[in-house]
Amino acid sequence: MAQCVQSVHEFIQDSFVPMVAVLCSEDAEKVTRKNNLNFSELLRPFCRLTSEGHMRDPNNQVQVVKNLRISVNNVVTRPSVPASGTPSLAQRLLLSEVVSTCQPAEGGVANVITAGDYDLNISDRSLKASVPWYRDWRDTLTELSTSKHYTATTPWFEAYRETFLQSMPAADHEFLNHYLACLLVVSSSEAVPVEKFLKLSQEQHRIQHSGEYTNPKWFIPNTLKYYVLLHDMSQGDEHRADSVYEDMKQRYGAQGCYLLKVNSRTAAAGADEQIPDPWSQYLHKSSLQSQPNSFLHPTANGSLVNSLDSTHPLQLDTSGDTPGSLDALRAVAVETKAGTAAAAAASHGACLTLNDHDRIRQFIQEFTFRGLLPHIEKNIRQLNDQLVSRKGLSRSLFSATKKWFGGGKVPEKSIAELKNTSGLLYPPEAPELQIRKMADLCFLVQHYELAYSCYHTAKKDFLSDQAMLYAAGALEMAAVSAFLQGGAPRPYPAHYMDTAIQTYRDVCKNMHLAERCALLSAEILKSQAKFSDAATLLIKMTSEDCDLRSALLLEQAAHCFINMRNPMVRKFAFHMILAGHRFSKAGQKRHALRCYCQAMQVYKGKGWSLAEDHINFTIGRQSFTLRQPENAVSAFRHILTNESQQASSQQAAFLREYLYVYKNVTGVCDVALPQLPLPYINSSATRVYFGHERRLAEGEKQAATHVSLDQEFDRDLAAMWRDLEEQVVASANRGVVPATFQATQCCLNSQTDNLRFPLAVVEEPIIVEVVFRNPLKVPLVLSDVSLLWKFTLKDFSRPQDATKQSDDIIATEVIPEFFLNPEETKVARLKLLPHQTGQLNILGLVYNLASTPSTGGTTVSSSAALKSDVRGRQDLEIQGPRLNQTKEEKTSVSHGPDRRLDPTITPPMPLLEVFFLQFPTALLCGEIRKAYVEFCNVSGVPLCGLRVVSTHPDFFTFGSSSLATPLTPLSPTSFENCSAYKTLATPPGATPGSVAAVTLVSAGDFGLGEGGSGTSNGVAEIPLEDRVLKPGQSTQLPLWLRGPDHEGVHEINFLFYYESAVKGGKISHRVLRHTVFICASRSLCVRATACRSNTLPEEEAEEEDERRNGSMLVFVDVENINTNEAGVREFHIAQVSSSSKQWRLHRCINPAEDKGMLTNIRGGKHVSCDCQASYCSNSVPLCLFSPLVAPQIISSTTPCADFFFRRCPPSDSRRPPVAVETQGRLSRSQGAGPGGGAEDLTSLVRKCNEVDLDIIVLWKAFVVEDNKQVILEGQLHVALQTIGKEACSLTQKEEAQEMVLLKFKPELPPPMTRPSMEQLSHLIKTNLHYPESYRHPFIHKSLCLVPVTLTLSNCSLAQVDVIIDLRHKTTSPESLEVHGSFTWLGQTQYKLQLRAQEVMRVPLRACFLHAGVYNLGTPRVFAKLADQGAMCETSQQTATPALIIIINDT
Repeated sequence: MAQCVQSVHEFIQDSFVPMVAVLCSEDAEKVTRKNNLNFSELLRPFCRLTSEGHMRDPNNQVQVVKNLRISVNNVVTRPSVPASGTPSLAQRLLLSEVVSTCQPAEGGVANVITAGDYDLNISDRSLKASVPWYRDWRDTLTELSTSKHYTATTPWFEAYRETFLQSMPAADHEFLNHYLACLLVVSSSEAVPVEKFLKLSQEQHRIQHSGEYTNPKWFIPNTLKYYVLLHDMSQGDEHRADSVYEDMKQRYGAQGCYLLKVNSRTAAAGADEQIPDPWSQYLHKSSLQSQPNSFLHPTANGSLVNSLDSTHPLQLDTSGDTPGSLDALRAVAVETKAGTAAAAAASHGACLTLNDHDRIRQFIQEFTFRGLLPHIEKNIRQLNDQLVSRKGLSRSLFSATKKWFGGGKVPEKSIAELKNTSGLLYPPEAPELQIRKMADLCFLVQHYELAYSCYHTAKKDFLSDQAMLYAAGALEMAAVSAFLQGGAPRPYPAHYMDTAIQTYRDVCKNMHLAERCALLSAEILKSQAKFSDAATLLIKMTSEDCDLRSALLLEQAAHCFINMRNPMVRKFAFHMILAGHRFSKAGQKRHALRCYCQAMQVYKGKGWSLAEDHINFTIGRQSFTLRQPENAVSAFRHILTNESQQASSQQAAFLREYLYVYKNVTGVCDVALPQLPLPYINSSATRVYFGHERRLAEGEKQAATHVSLDQEFDRDLAAMWRDLEEQVVASANRGVVPATFQATQCCLNSQTDNLRFPLAVVEEPIIVEVVFRNPLKVPLVLSDVSLLWKFTLKDFSRPQDATKQSDDIIATEVIPEFFLNPEETKVARLKLLPHQTGQLNILGLVYNLASTPSTGGTTVSSSAALKSDVRGRQDLEIQGPRLNQTKEEKTSVSHGPDRRLDPTITPPMPLLEVFFLQFPTALLCGEIRKAYVEFCNVSGVPLCGLRVVSTHPDFFTFGSSSLATPLTPLSPTSFENCSAYKTLATPPGATPGSVAAVTLVSAGDFGLGEGGSGTSNGVAEIPLEDRVLKPGQSTQLPLWLRGPDHEGVHEINFLFYYESAVKGGKISHRVLRHTVFICASRSLCVRATACRSNTLPEEEAEEEDERRNGSMLVFVDVENINTNEAGVREFHIAQVSSSSKQWRLHRCINPAEDKGMLTNIRGGKHVSCDCQASYCSNSVPLCLFSPLVAPQIISSTTPCADFFFRRCPPSDSRRPPVAVETQGRLSRSQGAGPGGGAEDLTSLVRKCNEVDLDIIVLWKAFVVEDNKQVILEGQLHVALQTIGKEACSLTQKEEAQEMVLLKFKPELPPPMTRPSMEQLSHLIKTNLHYPESYRHPFIHKSLCLVPVTLTLSNCSLAQVDVIIDLRHKTTSPESLEVHGSFTWLGQTQYKLQLRAQEVMRVPLRACFLHAGVYNLGTPRVFAKLADQGAMCETSQQTATPALIIIINDT
């Protein structure tokens, strides 16, 4: 049970007090009426004694009476009420009003019970602290106190209990409510006061003994009469009053009378002085008891109907005029309270001073100590003497007679088996009643031990007589007396109370007495911490006959569960729900609401969704009935926001209730667009798009894809676009990325960087994509959906600031209807169009919510028959990313801002649209195709600085603007049989295989730096007229495309960059994205190999470098790897060109196959083209384009040269750095001495074999499309890097790296790399110079001596030590059969040293003995780098067989 203000002893003592009646004369009443009080009301605040009283028991032992209170009431004679055992209607209404008027005080201190993991707020704030919409209730709890344990008080239960006990009628089977004494009050202003006393005495005697009145009931026949002379100090003669009082003492004795002087001042004088008013709290209770019939309404047949029971508690009353409605009850309650307030407004005790208060208090003390207690003591002695005298023969004879005739007690029978003898009445002089009377007297004066003994004795006698009503009363008071005995000599006999309750309820059918017994027993059990037993007892007392009693007892049982040693919180909540339901049935709406709110603290957030729904639904209805529409809306809102598991019909009912209540709130309360709970909005998934939506393709035009809300965000793609933008921004800013650079973000979402305010452009739309989710199983319809925003007007040229909301500033799009199916997730895109610059803040959405379609033909229910939609809003609250940089941020949970909904509107900017014409989707590998690009400026601002960057810069080119490029028609219709290359006719007299023309071209002529990829990182400037595109202007430019080198589907991304011609804006540049997918099919595979030629150049060579470096042989092999894909019939090689800084194709070695075109390369066939390349040197870094095969295609112009320079650079591992000029080589070789590192040594050796020569193969393909032949053109590139190493146009794809084990120890540094044997074998190039045939007359001279010159050429950039060994001879028998043996004459070994790239000739002589064919290639040449003592000489590559024919000249 809840904690009470009184202790259990005080509660029981105040429940049973001595009763004193009052009879006043008319003049005495007039004296007291001056204070707006009658005499009993005048005494009521002073009826508790402040000092101890003493009396002696029959054993002459002194008994101390402490804290005694007496009850003084006027004598009211009314017809006897039959003891039906159930409270009357008036009593029920009185109790109901007492409970309803006792509500938790507003603003009081909250009480909190800590039970397990729960902190339950059981107080006046429970309505606010436990409902779902009150989020900060835990903060309220922490402010209360530092203690963990609080006790909850329920003053309405105490008020009910007190009123219930005081309103109990006097019963015949007990004497606790019978009057012990009667105060006869006469005014001193009476003419003959003694005669008036006599009349009052006779009146009292007549009331008690005439039998005419059954009420009031008197304790004993000789009732104590106490004579009180009331003297008015303001009017009466005090001397006369004293004389009359002296006469009274002579007549009635000093202990039987008293002179009470009151009204020491006048009412007018009392208005100026503030005197305490102790009567107000007592008179309020009296006013409730005096107006019990105000709630009774006469009906047509004259019967009385209780307005509390005329309507169902859960009925939603909307009409206030219904007689049985809550409004009618509220009106009655207001009238009652108004009358009570009016009565309380009149001052009480206005003529009394503090001295008068003391006189009244002294009077009560004198009456009790000198009159009442001695009277009770005397009666106890008399009753004891009577009982003792009767205890002899008659008592024993009486008992023996009953035993003989079977009248003994029947302990073996249960209460249910005893017959109902509740109607048995004892005569007043019956000894059993005398024992009970003595027990009651002892109990009233706190002599509990003697009282228990008498109750126990009476209990036995009553049970023997089977007088169950009397027995139950004796059991009840015996248990209470046993509990109240000091020192607890015996334990509390709880079974006595259980038997009494069962007897009252089941045998006697008297719920009134059973309830009193249960209240007493529960309080006693609670004081002994037996909360489980108390709860069980209270729950047993609930029944269907009285909802108010059941509700109060269930609530107290719930408190018992929460106060147990191991709190049973769920049982507490369950019984609070039951109590709330019974409160609702009893018409106690506020208490019902409070119980449900307290129970909600337990059920909330525990996953019991159905229980939460029921509680919230009830809270909503009760709140609405109590005219608390805001709380009702909040409760219904929680039902809808919770993940409901209800059926669709129930969810529809919840939604209709919410909409109905919501409409009443908006109709009564002037609130601006409250929050709506439906549908759910995933705020974090909100996306914001800045700019116009993508235009669709127009005919042959294909619009740039750019960014749209239909695309999913990809973090890798976003990083790629950012890198591209950084490249183009750096190119536009002279290679430096500005410190203020921020990548353009056209679409913001939860994964983008939203820490800064995004920039939007005036007159360009802002599209907000909002994700809605319908959590219910019923459809929802949103209408008139629009964005809610706030705009701060700001002109960036003039400082001004204003805040407005108007369509003249922001045009807001409204969606007329948005339908959501059950449990559907759907996105809505809403548009804003800013017309002025400033700061925009998108706050949320505004819409109308309805449960059924507004245009549907279905019939809605009666509650929704009216306009069912309501208007409200939902805010878009986006939580930013969690901060995790500093220590404070890591140790706490803090989030940064997310400003995707707070764009800054900037001044106008140019807006570019790009369209592609004749753009292919499929190409052959290396195919050249011509397309067109159209650039349109659709804004009012001119744009400039148009650039483009791509992930595949080798895929496209706009051509070279510095070289003469043939003009292209603006509107081409077909590329059929139109060559993309510019050809040059063969000059007259030229022969196939002749030396080709050479063109010097710089990569800068094509917008790129030196090298393959250039220094601009693939950024190309788009050639615009005057470099500006004016507003509304469009231009069309040719675009050459080249198919990727590898087959498959390739994703190619373009990023167009442009700036505003009007500088100084907040946006420095804008970009436009475009993504295409190209399917590449296989075409040709070109392989090339370079071999060093051993023949020395002619002596008449003009250039020294050519003499020293000689020439190379280039073998080109072309294979058709297309297996009839894309309709390709055959390939033709149109031309083979070369590009190099140091080499040029000199001539074609196999001119016989050259007939202007290498034709008919069908699938799987090979074609070879062997060329000779000669060395040449340029003083400027230009590339030599030397085409072969006539008619010559100008491969040094667009598009051939463009794609060559824009080709993707090989990786460093495959393409070593290009060698610098010869002078640089000499200078570096001089520094490569003994101190040089191994890297320098390896580099020197590697450069001996390097070749910087690129082969460009131009081809044509004959393709059949739509039954007609089309000629396609293309080009392939092969980069020759190393002599003797084959290069291919198809680079091998890198294999996936295998998984390796993790190594936690640092690896040793890799060993120093040294040149390989193969590299060292190419240091020296050898060549033998001799006559092809030699005639010698062996007859005349047996030895034939032939002069031979051995030419040594140092191919490296360092000094080389060379050893020539002539002692080697061919010993193989096969060689000897073919070639004869000969001998070298002279020195057989030479040791030479060659400088860097030096050519040295060594004269030799060969000696032949007879004619024949001889191989002169027997000299062995060994070489090593100079100053490398630890290195051994390496044998150089053997020359090809040098055959000489010796002819015998006869």
